[in-house]
Formats: sequence, structure tokens, C-alpha cells
Amino acid sequence: MKPIRKFTVRAVVPGSLSALEELAGNLRWSWHEPTKRLFEHIDPELWRTSRRDPVAFLGEVDPARLDRLAAEDGYVEWAERERAGLREYLSEPRWFQSLGTDAPRLVAYFSPEFGITAALPQYSGGLGILAGDHLKAASDLGVPLLGVGLFYKAGYFSQSISPDGWQQERYPVLDPDGLPLSVLRRPDGSPVQVTLALPDDAALHARVWKAAVGRITLLLLDTDIPANDDELRSVTDRLYGGGGEHRLLQELLLGVGGARAVRAYTELSGGPAPDVFHMNEGHAGFLGLERIATHIAEGRSFAEALQLVRAGTVFTTHTPVPAGIDRFDRGLVERYLTSSLLPGVDPADALALGVEPDADPATSPFNMAVMGLRLAQRANGVSKLHGQVSRRMFGDLWPGFDADDVPIASITNGVHAPTWTDPALIGLAESRLGTGDTEHADWNSAALSDGELWAVKRGMRLQLVEDARRRLRAAWAEQHPGSQAPSWVSRVLDPDTLTVGFARRVPTYKRLTLMLSDPERLKAILTNRERPVQFVIAGKSHPADDEGKRLIQQLVQFAQQPELRERIVFLPDYDMGMAELLYPGCDVWLNNPLRPLEACGTSGMKAAMNGALNLSILDGWWAEYAGDDYGWVIPSADAAGDAGERDALEAAALYELLEHRVATRYYERDGDGVPVEWVRRVRQTLTTLAPELGADRMVRQYVEELYRPAAEQAARVEADGDRGARELAAFGARVRASWPKVQVVHVESGGVESPHVGDELNLRAYVELDGLAPDDVAVEVVYGRSRSDESIEGVRRTTLEPDRSTDAASASGPRLYTGTVVLDRAGAFGYTVRVVPRHPLLTSPAELGLVAVAA
Repeated sequence: MKPIRKFTVRAVVPGSLSALEELAGNLRWSWHEPTKRLFEHIDPELWRTSRRDPVAFLGEVDPARLDRLAAEDGYVEWAERERAGLREYLSEPRWFQSLGTDAPRLVAYFSPEFGITAALPQYSGGLGILAGDHLKAASDLGVPLLGVGLFYKAGYFSQSISPDGWQQERYPVLDPDGLPLSVLRRPDGSPVQVTLALPDDAALHARVWKAAVGRITLLLLDTDIPANDDELRSVTDRLYGGGGEHRLLQELLLGVGGARAVRAYTELSGGPAPDVFHMNEGHAGFLGLERIATHIAEGRSFAEALQLVRAGTVFTTHTPVPAGIDRFDRGLVERYLTSSLLPGVDPADALALGVEPDADPATSPFNMAVMGLRLAQRANGVSKLHGQVSRRMFGDLWPGFDADDVPIASITNGVHAPTWTDPALIGLAESRLGTGDTEHADWNSAALSDGELWAVKRGMRLQLVEDARRRLRAAWAEQHPGSQAPSWVSRVLDPDTLTVGFARRVPTYKRLTLMLSDPERLKAILTNRERPVQFVIAGKSHPADDEGKRLIQQLVQFAQQPELRERIVFLPDYDMGMAELLYPGCDVWLNNPLRPLEACGTSGMKAAMNGALNLSILDGWWAEYAGDDYGWVIPSADAAGDAGERDALEAAALYELLEHRVATRYYERDGDGVPVEWVRRVRQTLTTLAPELGADRMVRQYVEELYRPAAEQAARVEADGDRGARELAAFGARVRASWPKVQVVHVESGGVESPHVGDELNLRAYVELDGLAPDDVAVEVVYGRSRSDESIEGVRRTTLEPDRSTDAASASGPRLYTGTVVLDRAGAFGYTVRVVPRHPLLTSPAELGLVAVAA
């Protein structure tokens, strides 16, 4: 009989074990192994089957068992020690507290998804997992960060595979009362509610859930409340679900509603307002408009408010492909961006922020990434290569500037080692290396033998094999109700066979099926009697992506062949719970996207944290960290004639590496059965590569390179009653008005007739300023190697100084700027002269997107 309503009843824990409730209420348990051991001790088998979620676990434990433990002094003392450890972790000074008073007081971090733990399924893939790791590392480092997102009632989706290999989606409904969440409330106990004005006098209301992620608070907005009608209650139904208008409502709620939730939270907590707002992708871009509206309400103009917002805003782009950017119909956005939603903001000003470069403003789609970049004074990609791709991809926002001048930096993603490192590896480090910090341990130490390390790797591989068989049995039972899984399922995979992992989202550019380019060659590799290889594959395709689903189907059908099904498996419903066993269980992690379409690819980082070697195209993070000790590079066939030829060439290279390099090295054993050279590479990966891949390194970079400068800039423009913002807004208006007539009229050079290294090139540039003061601009000579008429390589710049011999007040016509360049390199040399705006509060010469270059 089907229930008409379901809800969660929380357990009553004996008073002497109240520490368990406090520990369960903070998501630090998701990465703190001692706390997980404390809960596991209660009922090890139930702990395993409850997805290791303490809140759900305590609700399922036999109360008699808790009563017995409450009477055991040893267990009560253990629980109290862990609670004391949590409280110390939450209050003690950490790295950030050593930075001084000019560090940000609070950073508000907005993301459409957060992957903290499988028990809180509010993520779809890499973007969300990255956001979760960002919060965890910020907590470990003591960074004062406040996370902001949405609570999706059905999360992303659960995946199953039909008998013919087609992906099927289902959306299990989550009960927030059964999750480690609490409602944000006022002192009188009433829940905080944020409201957005909608067209036709409608309103969207949302309550605010609060999660504790170590030292970090995460706010999640939820529209499934009685104050909304049925249609609006479903705004936060699914992550990335629904059509354009549904998605727009979600992003308005995340940005506008999220900014209002932050304001409510800081007022209730008595803490400081954020100095810095970080947009993790463009989904949260509307938060900038809400902040502009707030400043306008306090008496600023739109231009001044924009400068205040930009100063303290950071934007991170995660996509290297235009198709990955949210773009909305202009008319739809215009319907929602009203003065009721954003009082004081002229809709035309708001709409202009999303117009794509060179597009007709009247018809251009509203581009969320473009708006994000216009609202943020600091932006970054998520690997060095992705930074280069982003500077080209968005370069039209700064017309006339070379890609290297585009103000988009890069900070390579990292992964949170305590979350992703297997407990067996942590235990080995504790027992042999004297530390549980696997990320910074000396894995080359003689205190650890090759045999010990290899035995732990085999144990992790066995753990994966057993989990894969369990999942396949469960999938069989779902497809064939009432029947028992066939015997071959118990033979799937082998804990002593070279295991290659591949798990990710399944858009076409990630090339799930590249390995199938030559099916017979792959079969031969998988079934080689002396050096067999096995593949464990997982991934979800977006529900609307039929092409991605076809790739999954093709892979599943290949793996269903009787002679192969024990050597290659597709595991359905890839999530964090699966990933925590998949990464440690693999010997090699495969990544073969179309270069350069992988922004970062953090799955390979997580595998490396567990001693796996990477086999990858030089894309994303691997492009900057690849090394012989860490794995193998699949050559890119960039010069191929078409996509089919490129796939064939790169697949052939993959097969060659697998068969003759990877498998050969793996099966080279000493007398004890240990692959000594392989283990040496594992040691090197853990010792030298893993520290570079950590989320702690990533968050430190964000603090030092983006958050801290953004907070300092925000303080400068807000000083003296927003004097800096007013000056910068006035400067921008004045420069833009004159710029159409600003030009380099003439350039003269002298001092070199037969150029030699060490000579000085004297330059005189005459520049028309159209009423601007000489100090309003920087006139620069841009020079370097020039092997063609089209470009200057290895660019360097020298500023030319205004000639002060003529009084500026009486000067008319072009102004003279002079300077010299020392010729310090032999070879082809080229130069030009350019003019860019100059102001002390501009952070980049390209910031205003204005440049005049000598013809």
C-alpha cells in the first residue's frame, strides 16, 4: 500500500551520548575518519548499508544498542573525545588567521550545486564536487567563507540502465528533515523567508536551510513551502531540470534570493557582511544585480553601484565550450528583470550586462557568463590551459586586446584529500609514516616497504571488485524482479588484474567510447592471457542529451558480450559513494577528451591521491602536471583532417600505450610478486604530485591571488563615502565619451641605424586625446619577436612618458609621449604603440575594454 505522505522521525539518543548528535550535525564527519569510526562501531553492517550517513544511521539503529553503549564508559568517553576534537577544530586559529587584518572578513561563495557527501545529493558532477571540496578546504584552512546554493527536492537524478543499455532516470524525493540540515530561524523561532517579486504581481518565496560544513555555513534556498502555489513550489525541484523559464527562475533565486539570504544570515549571526562575493560559474550572476539595487537604494547611481559591486566580486568560469553557458531569451529575461524585483535598477542597464559582444542589443540572448564577467573585476579559469582557452573564448569582451591581455587568470582546481583518500591508505600512513596526512606524507620513506604499499593497493582493488559485483547484482534484480543474478556476476573483475577506471559526465567531447574505436583491438587487450586489462566505467548523461545516452548504450552493449563481461563493466548511478571506492580501486585513470575541451578533469586528481597513475590526453590539469613518474600521455592528433581521423589516431595511441607500456610495466614483478617500478611511480605520485593537487593549495591561491586583492579593492572604492567608486564611474564615463577620437597619430623612432644587442631605440609618439588629460591614459610601446607581419611574440611593454615641455592647459592637437627600448635580444624584432586608459583603481589595462593602436 502506497503512503500518501512520508517524513523522517529523528532518533532519540541517550543523554550520555549527546555527543553523537552534535557530531552527526556537522558534515565534518564526511571527511573525518575518526568520527566515522565512532559511528561504525555502533553497528558496522548497518553503517555500511546506510550510506555512512550518521543522521539516517542513528534513526535506524536499534535503540537497545544505543542504551547498551550509553552504559559503556569507554564508548561514552570516546564520543566525548571526538566532540571535544570537533569543538577545538571549529574554534582554534588556523592558516587564515595568520594573515593579518587586511584579509577578507567574509567571502560569500555562490554555486548552483554542492557535492559535500552522498548523503546530501545536491550535485551533478565536477562543478558541484569542486564546490564541496572548496568549502571543506576553506574550513580546514580557517577561511571565513559562507556557501550559498539551492536545495533541490529530488537532487539531480538516479540512473539505471535498461536491458538494451539505455539510460533511465528517476528522481527520488528527499526529505530535508532527515538530512543534516536545519532551518535558518529568527530569535523568535520563526523561519527566515526570502521573497522575489515576479511578473503579474506574483511572488516567489523560499525558506533557507542551513548546513554546517566544518567551520563553514552553507545556506540552501528551498521553494517547496506552503507560501508558494504548486507551480512555484517546484522551482527547486531538480538540479538542472525544466525548460528555459524554470531554469531562469532557479538562477534568479540563487542570485537575488541568495544575496538576500546572506544579508539575513549575517544580520542574525551578528557577523560582518561579505567583503568578497565569489560566483562559481555564471548561474549565480544575478547576485550582482541585487547588490547593485541595494547600493542604489542607498543613494548611488547605477554606474557607481556597479563599481562597488565589481571591486569585491570574483567570477570563476568552468566551461571551455560556448554550449556550456546558460543563455536565455532576451524577452524572457526582460519580463522578469523589473523594478519590482530590483528597485531602482533600470531594466535597460540590467539587460545590457548580458548582451553578447558584437550582437544586436535588441536581439542578443542574455548570456550569464558574459554578465558574470562584466560584474566581476577578477575572473579565472580552472587550469592553466583552461585560462588560455577562456581568454580566447571571451576575448571579444575586450576588443582590440591580444588574448594574453584579457583579464582572466587561472587557478587550477584541487581535490580535498581527506575526503577522497581511502581509509586503508590513511591507516597505512598512520602506522608506517607517523601521519594521517596522506597528502603531505613521505611515501618514499624506507619505513614503508614496497610489499606493504602494494598489499594495500590490492586491498583497495578488491574493495572495488566487491562493490562492483554488489552493484551489478542490484541492477540485475531491478531489471529482472524475482530472479537471481547469474553466476558470472560473481566473477566480474579480478583483484589481481590491471584495472583502468573511467568515470565522468557523458557529453560527447569527453569521448566515453573512444576506447571502442577498434573493438577487436580492445578485446585482445582485455583478454590477453599473460597481461589482461579490465575496465570499470561509470557516468551519467544529462537527461536531455540523447547523444550522450547513445554513447552509454554503445558501451553497455559492448560490455554485455559473454567473452568480455567479466573484464569491462559499466556501473550505473555514479555518485560520491561509488567514487569513494572507484578511485582507490583503480591502478590507472583514463581521460581522453577532445583537447582543449576539458576545463580541469579533477577525477584524475582523486585517483592520483590514491596512488593511481594517469593515462590522459594533455588537457586540463594533466597538461601542466604530466610526468613520466605519474603516468602516460596520450598524444593528441590535432592536425588530423577530421574528427573521425582524429579519434582513430588517438585511439590507436591509447591501445599502443595500454598494450605495450602500461600493461607491460604493471606485470613486471620481482620474486615476491611486487611490480617494483610500478610501485616506485606510485610512491612518486603520492609524494610529489599529490600535494600539488590538493584543494588546500587551490583555496590558498584563491585567498592570496583573488579574495585578498578583491577585499582590498573593495575597501579602496568604499573609502571616504565611496569616493573611489564615484571617481572610477566618472572616469569611465569621461574616457568612453572621448575614446572614439583617441588615436596614435604618428610614431617616430631613432637611435639605431644598424641595430645591435644593447642599442637603444628612441621613440616619439603623437597621440590625439580629445580632451583627456595626459595622465588619463598610458601610452605603451609593445614589443618582442616578430616572425610575421601579424603578431608579436614574447610580448613586453614599456610606458612612454608625456612630454611636459608644453603646458597641458594650453596644448592643442596631439600630445607627445617619449621613451626608449633597449634591444636586449638578437633576431627579428617588432613593435607597436598603443593607448589604454589609466587610473589608480583599474586592476588591468584592458578593464574598460578600450585600446587605440598605431595603424
